[in-house]
Amino acid sequence: MPAVVVDHVAHHYGERQALAGVSFDVQAGEVFGLLGPNGSGKTTLFRLLSTLMPIQSGRVEIGGRDASQQPDGVRQLIGVTFQSPSLDGKLTVQENLKHQGHLYGLSGRALKARCQEVMALLNVTDRASQYAETLSGGLKRRVEIAKCLLHSPQILLLDEPSTGLDPGARHDLWNALESLQRNQGVTVLVTTHLMEEAERCHRLALLDSGNLIALGKPDELRELVGGDSLTIQADQPDVLAQELSGRFGLSAQRIGNALRLEHERGYELITEIATQLPGTFRSMTLGKPTLEDVFIKLTGHQLEVVAPEPANKKKH
Repeated sequence: MPAVVVDHVAHHYGERQALAGVSFDVQAGEVFGLLGPNGSGKTTLFRLLSTLMPIQSGRVEIGGRDASQQPDGVRQLIGVTFQSPSLDGKLTVQENLKHQGHLYGLSGRALKARCQEVMALLNVTDRASQYAETLSGGLKRRVEIAKCLLHSPQILLLDEPSTGLDPGARHDLWNALESLQRNQGVTVLVTTHLMEEAERCHRLALLDSGNLIALGKPDELRELVGGDSLTIQADQPDVLAQELSGRFGLSAQRIGNALRLEHERGYELITEIATQLPGTFRSMTLGKPTLEDVFIKLTGHQLEVVAPEPANKKKH
């Protein structure tokens, strides 16, 4: 049985469609990523998975429990870390965990032992008596994850877990998540717009404008882009695109002031363009396809941050 099932889920904010019949599943023990820009629908989907909003259309099952019919049962199975900070800065790390444990119905020796366990898992035991407001961003995120592990959830839901972290802290956080998945069997589902995070997921769902546009392992998705990826910066990209079409029979996607091409022998193409079209470009960059290239190929635009999704006032 999959850990998470999303079946033809649709959601509207008034007349605006945030999700358009999205379907996928997440296997138990998998690190699964929802990749897309703000406004793509991933935050709305995260709110539905975490039972913050009622499901308007479709079906969501978590651990075999229907999120619409058994929301309390779903909450017993999930640990949730939201994008917004949730620590009380005036309390120590251990105090933050203790009060969170009370919300889960834990107390006494069992709570104390569990606090020690999750601090060890996230490597913050030495910070137990330190006030949360004095911690670095990376340590705060680790403590927040420790909080949501207190009740031993089967599934961990993380909304943009490394927002605001420097590369080193992001690396440490992901090492901790992968350790939880590998050693504790925890299923991890994250939302992200960062390619570095997406590369560390076992599988990805690419979302754009409320639609699921691709699903698969990172390597499988990169195979959707043929050959090498060539990006050409030009002062007059439309003029250059016409030249490339007329002289080489190539179709280029315009991305801002740049043109993007796919070619099996990109290194040969660079030489030909430089020789036959000198002065028409400012720079050319050649590389193997990335997840960013996949997103551009499928959508015609970059994985850029756009207007955020509207807040929903109805919560339960």
